Amino acid sequence: MKRVALMAALLAAPLAAQTAGPAETATRAAIARIEALNPKVNAVLAIDPTAVDAARVMDRGRKARGPLFGVPILIKDNIDVKGPLPTTAGSLALKDNVTGRDAPVVAGLRAAGAVILGKTNLSEWANIRGNSSISGWSAVGGQVRNPHALNRTPCGSSSGSGAAVASGMVDAAVGTETDGSVTCPAAINGIVGFKPTVGLVSRTHIIPISHSQDT
Repeated sequence: MKRVALMAALLAAPLAAQTAGPAETATRAAIARIEALNPKVNAVLAIDPTAVDAARVMDRGRKARGPLFGVPILIKDNIDVKGPLPTTAGSLALKDNVTGRDAPVVAGLRAAGAVILGKTNLSEWANIRGNSSISGWSAVGGQVRNPHALNRTPCGSSSGSGAAVASGMVDAAVGTETDGSVTCPAAINGIVGFKPTVGLVSRTHIIPISHSQDT
């Protein structure tokens, strides 16, 4: 019965949106997967309530479509995203920190046609609190779980982004790394994680840890 219910949830969005354009259809399908899978994995903190409308506007647009047109992408919650969602770094101290701006990395994704779907859970303050911080736990979002084995670590502060991709909620998510925060979730969750060379991608409007290591 659980498997039947899951399949029904996954199929509901695309069936309901069969008259919609590709960006809206993909966005609705991703939201349906998050709603079905996230209660167990706890990888996603929040879905942007404007995402479907943004996708619909993209479908109606007549401009040239970018290489990521209509692809729903989740963003780690230490990166600013314009809209109603706060940037909390998983901390209750920042639970109302709505910045009203996109970090350049997010602006670049939008320019390429991506749909910014929402924010992923993370290790609180990206594990800056200390060496004994728990991977994937935050006061805002609770504990991220490894989608392949719920009782095992999701590894690294970008664990929400890794678990969201590994569980099939989205095809891509953005994380950050100071010391293993992208590469460890990728390895443990069985996906590909890219760690850019330090300084290659803008770090503006991303909550920092180390100027010499953050990427």
